[in-house]
Amino acid sequence: MNNPLNREHLKSDLVLPWVIVGMMFTMLAAYIIVCHTIGEQLRQPLPEAQRVLIRTVLYIVAIATFPLTNLIRHIQLRLNQTMPHAHATQGAVALAKNRYLATVIVSMSLIEVVGVFGLLMFVLGDGFNTLYIFTGLSALGLFLYRPKLDEYAEIINAITVQHHE
Repeated sequence: MNNPLNREHLKSDLVLPWVIVGMMFTMLAAYIIVCHTIGEQLRQPLPEAQRVLIRTVLYIVAIATFPLTNLIRHIQLRLNQTMPHAHATQGAVALAKNRYLATVIVSMSLIEVVGVFGLLMFVLGDGFNTLYIFTGLSALGLFLYRPKLDEYAEIINAITVQHHE
């Protein structure tokens, strides 16, 4: 897996996961753009006390989402490497590609929810600061849990070893 041709092939396999990450970043940008353009029409302000309670709960959930996503991603990566394959005809690379794509989708979806919290709080009457904080946290999560070539290569290696046993 260390030869340059294989490395380039592996990078090309990660195009779809990177497209998904790009779509998630685009959605975060869309939240900000929508709030700046038609935000006042979307607002359904709640009383301050209710907003503070909801905001506090969402901050706690957002903070908990990061280690939870990391744990789920770690479990999925290990399962990707060790889970028996039902289809003997499917190659190791194709199997690894599908499994890793599912891992990326789950990680990105969990982290994208944090950005949705910012949009929700803006609609409920909070200012742009709260929107930016939640969106920034979500963008950080997208960066932290982005597709990684080494993770993908480890899955292929593990499946290949299983195929040969």
